[in-house]
Amino acid sequence: MYKRNKLRAINHYLFAIVVFFHSFFMFGQEKIGIVLSGGGATGLAHIGLLKALEEKGVPIDYITGTSAGALVGGMYAAGYSPEEIEEFAKSEAFLKMATGQIESHQRFTFREPDDNASMFKFGIAIDSTILTSIPTHYRSSAYVDYTLTKLYAPAGAIAGEDFNNLFIPYRCVASDIANKKSVVFSSGKLNQAVRASMTYPFYFEAIEIDKILLFDGGLYNNFPADVMYNDFNPDYIIGSNVSYNAPKPKKNNIVSQLTNMLVYYSNFTIPCDHGIMFEPKINATTFDFKDAAEIIDEGYRQALPYVDSILSQIDRRISKEEVQQRRDVFRNRILPIQIRSVSTNFRKNKPLSFAKNSMIRRKNEIVNSKTFERRYFRLRATPQIGFMFPTLTLNNDSTYNLDLTINKAKDFNFEVGGHFSTRAVNTGFIGVSYSHIGKVAANVYANTYFGKFYTSVKTELGMDIPSTYPVNISGYFILNKFDYFRSFATFFAPERPSFLVQNEMFTGLDFKQPIWNSIKSTLEGRYFLLEDRYYQDQNFTNADTTDFTQFQGATGSWELVQNTLNRKQFATSGHFAALKIRYVYGREHSRSGTTAPLFFDNYKYHSWINIAAEFQSFPVSMKFFHLGIHGNAVFNSQSLFSNYTASVLAMTAYTPLPDMATYFMPEFRSPQYVGAGLNLVFTIRKVVDIRADGYYYQPFRSIIRNDDGTFGYAKPFKGESFVASASIIYHSPIGPLRATFNYFPKQTQPYAFQLSFGYVLFNARAIR
Repeated sequence: MYKRNKLRAINHYLFAIVVFFHSFFMFGQEKIGIVLSGGGATGLAHIGLLKALEEKGVPIDYITGTSAGALVGGMYAAGYSPEEIEEFAKSEAFLKMATGQIESHQRFTFREPDDNASMFKFGIAIDSTILTSIPTHYRSSAYVDYTLTKLYAPAGAIAGEDFNNLFIPYRCVASDIANKKSVVFSSGKLNQAVRASMTYPFYFEAIEIDKILLFDGGLYNNFPADVMYNDFNPDYIIGSNVSYNAPKPKKNNIVSQLTNMLVYYSNFTIPCDHGIMFEPKINATTFDFKDAAEIIDEGYRQALPYVDSILSQIDRRISKEEVQQRRDVFRNRILPIQIRSVSTNFRKNKPLSFAKNSMIRRKNEIVNSKTFERRYFRLRATPQIGFMFPTLTLNNDSTYNLDLTINKAKDFNFEVGGHFSTRAVNTGFIGVSYSHIGKVAANVYANTYFGKFYTSVKTELGMDIPSTYPVNISGYFILNKFDYFRSFATFFAPERPSFLVQNEMFTGLDFKQPIWNSIKSTLEGRYFLLEDRYYQDQNFTNADTTDFTQFQGATGSWELVQNTLNRKQFATSGHFAALKIRYVYGREHSRSGTTAPLFFDNYKYHSWINIAAEFQSFPVSMKFFHLGIHGNAVFNSQSLFSNYTASVLAMTAYTPLPDMATYFMPEFRSPQYVGAGLNLVFTIRKVVDIRADGYYYQPFRSIIRNDDGTFGYAKPFKGESFVASASIIYHSPIGPLRATFNYFPKQTQPYAFQLSFGYVLFNARAIR
C-alpha cells in the first residue's frame, strides 16, 4: 500500500509539472474550445472531427457537449484518444450499450425467470396509481450505466470530481424538466453527468442528481456554445453540429406537436467573432448506431477541409506526439478499479444489505474490475431491483467505494400472453407476482394457462440468498391438463370427444446455484400424481369408456443449463446447452376401458433413470443469414407400463419444433433416441425472418403394437423419422406472429398449415 501511495504521489507531481510548463508556455497564447452538439448516432461524426484536429496539429483546450456530444467529449476529456473513442464506437459492445442490450457473458440466467407464454408485463407498486405504473422507458440502461462507470468514473475520481482537472477542462448539459431549464455540469461524478446529458426521453430511464430528475441536454440546449463562451471564454471556438431545430408543429401531426412541446429552440451559432462551424451532412438517423463506422469515416472526410480553414485562422500548433505525451501522463494517474467498500441508497436513503452482500462477499475483500463486472450484472438481474445506478468514490488507500443508487421494482407484476392459432390449440396466459427485497430477495408467483388444449395452474414461493455462491430456494405446486383431440383440424373446427387427456399434479422443492453467469445448476425433488385417460382404438364413440393409468411417486433430478439464445423461441443467435439426470420411482395402476384389445387391471412398481442432453447453437449469425444446429439425445431405463399407449405416454417426447408439443405423435416417443437438425434463417428485415427447420429422429429402441393387441420393443434402430417446417415470422415487440407450414410424414394428415401469434410454451411437466 505504501508503494502504491508513493507511486500515486509521484504521478501527481509529474502531472503538476507538466501542467505548469504547459500553462507557462501557453501564457498569452490563444485558447481553443470545441463545442459538440447532440444528435444520437449522427453525433459519432464528432469523433471524425477530433481525429482530424489531432492529426493536423490543432490544439484543443476546452470542450463542451450535449447528449452524444457529451459522450464523445467526455471520453476525450477523460484521456481517451480519438482512435480509442473510434474503436469503442465501432465495437459490438457499443452497439449493445446504445440499444439497451447486454453481452452474452454478462447475462445472468440464474436470476432469469423460467420461460413462459407471457407477451407483455407491467408492474404496480402498493402505494402507486395506474399512471405511476405506466413504463417510463423503452430500453434497459443496465449496460450503459456500467459502461459509463468503467469509462469515466476513474478519470473523474482522480480529477477530484472537478471537471477543470480532467485531461481537457470539460462541461456537459442536461435538462431539468421540472424547472424548464438547462443544468450545466462542471463538477461531480463524471459518469453521472454524461449519463444525465444523454438520457433520451422514454428511451432510457431518467436519473436523479441532487433530487432533480434530469433528461437529455438537447431538450433545452442542443449546442452548448454559450456554456463554452461563459465558462471558458476561449479565443477561438470550433463548433460541430449534426442536429437541427424541429420544424413548426403541424395541425394533423401529433409527433411534431409533442416535439415542439418538449424541445426548446437551440441556437446553432458561434457566440463570438472568432470561430468556425462544422456541420457535416450525415445520412443517418438518431438510432442508426449500427452504422457507426460509416458515420465516423464520413465525419472525418468532411472535417479535413474545415481543419485546413481552421489552421489558416489560428497561430498555435501542437503535435500529435505532444498531445499523446500529455495524455499518457494524465492516464498514468488513473487508478484501476479496486473496490473495497459499498454504500447503497435505497428507500428513504436506507441501505440495502442484499446489494452490499452481493458485491462484497467477505471482510477485507477487494473486488477488481473483472469481478465487479460479473457481480454488477448479477445484482442488476435481480427481479426485485427495478433500477440501479453505480458511481465510484476514491478512498484514501487508493481503492474505491462503490455507490449504488437502487430503486425497488414494482411490488406487483402482471404478465399477459398466450398462443393464438388457426388450429384448435389456443391458450391464454396470465401471471402475477409479488416481490420483496431486504437481507434476501423473495418472490411469490402464480400463473394460469387456459384453453381447450391446455390448462394449468402454478404457484411458487422463491427466496434468493446472497453469498459467495448465491443460492435460490423455491417451493412450488403445479397442475397440468393436456387434452389431445386429434388437433390437426384447421380454423377452430371442434372435435369431440377427446382421445387422450393427461392430468398432472405435483409439488416440489428446488435449489439453484449459478456457475459463472450463463450457466445454472438446479437440484430438485418432487412428489407427483399423474392420471392419463385414453382410447387405444381410433374407432371410439361417446358411449365408450377410456383406459385409465395412474402413476404416483417421487422423483429427484439435477440439471445444468447454459443459455445465451437471443429469443425464448425462434432464436437466431447465441447457444443453448442442457444436461439433465432424473431418477423416478412410483406405482402404476392401469385398467382397461371398452376399446382395449385386452382386459387388464394392473398394479406395478417402476423405477428408472433418465439422462437427457440438448444442444443448440448458431455458428453462423450474420445480418441477413443465420445457420443453427440443434441436437438432442435421451437415455431412459424405463420399463414398460401395462399397455402400449400407457408405455408411450410415459416416454420422453422429441419435440424440436414448438408446434410438435401440441400433437400426440407416438413415432417421436421412445426410451432412447438421438435427434439432430438444421435451422436456416433469412432475415429480410430487422424483425422479419424466413425460417426453414429440418430434423432427423433416430430411436435406439422404439415401442410397437402388434396386430393381436400385444406390444413390445422393435428391432434396434428401427422407427426413424424426420420432420420439416417453413415459416415467415414477424417478431413483434410482444411476441412472434407467424405463418407456418409443418410436415409430419407419418401422420394421416402429414401437411399442416397454421397462422399463430404468441409462444408455444407451458409450465414444467412432472416427469415427462
